[in-house]
Amino acid sequence: MDNYRSLTIGIKDTFGEKVVIVEKRPVSGGDINDSYVLTLSDGNRVFMKTNSARNAEFFVAEEKGLKAISETGTIGTPKVLFRGTDLGAGTSFLVMEYLFCTDRISDFWEEFGHSLAAMHLADTKSFVTGGRYGFDYDNFIGATKQINTCKDSWQDFFRECRLIPQFRMAESYFSDGDRKNIEKLIDRVPELMPEPDQPSLLHGDLWSGNYLAGNDGRAWLIDPAVYVGNSEADLAMTELFGRFPQSFYDAYSEVNRIDPGYRERRDFYNLYHLLNHLNLFGPGYLPSVLSVINHYVG
Repeated sequence: MDNYRSLTIGIKDTFGEKVVIVEKRPVSGGDINDSYVLTLSDGNRVFMKTNSARNAEFFVAEEKGLKAISETGTIGTPKVLFRGTDLGAGTSFLVMEYLFCTDRISDFWEEFGHSLAAMHLADTKSFVTGGRYGFDYDNFIGATKQINTCKDSWQDFFRECRLIPQFRMAESYFSDGDRKNIEKLIDRVPELMPEPDQPSLLHGDLWSGNYLAGNDGRAWLIDPAVYVGNSEADLAMTELFGRFPQSFYDAYSEVNRIDPGYRERRDFYNLYHLLNHLNLFGPGYLPSVLSVINHYVG
């Protein structure tokens, strides 16, 4: 997609030479980007995220993630209209279709479970080259660079591209005893985490803030941190900060059976996200990180 040098040029190129912005309304959501709903002179409304020009890569990664999810044809995601970097203003921007969030359909959670399971069963060969797990582009988990180097083994990928980089960033938080336990934990990855039956495209950051009811009343995914991995990692994230309703998991398992052993592995997958929160937001997350490490080291 073209990288427009100004928002005005992008609007005119997408909607027509005479179209201008008549209203720019800020909306809440997230702590990384500023977000707005733009009303255009032709009556259209679009959703825009902005950041500094030096963080333009955030939006390149988000576009690639949304495109990957869309290509599975299983669940809704907002269409990216254009993005750009205005060096004069020192800003980058991503403009997408506006989801006006209608009322949810009556079986919202069941449909969500079925759709996510279908996404996890979709073919992943076009998303990762030179291996079965990872993604062809690095992206971001929150504001943290997420390494997606392709691996043939899920165990190798999770150890080398998820846990080890986060532990290195958090090095200063740990005591000598903690570091010994971390080494033991890393060595135990193969026994704690089996290889999945098949690789799955993951949203990568699937908590309650990263889905919404789309214009059809069904669940749509936003703000992805996609990669190809084990579907259990997405399910685990849905339980980290307050789980989804049980009807979601029941419906999911109708399409893609949840293995009984998932319950014991759940917190291990979520250690990645707890470590990321530790690195982004500070020592308030350290007790949770240590609790998970100690649980799995035994």
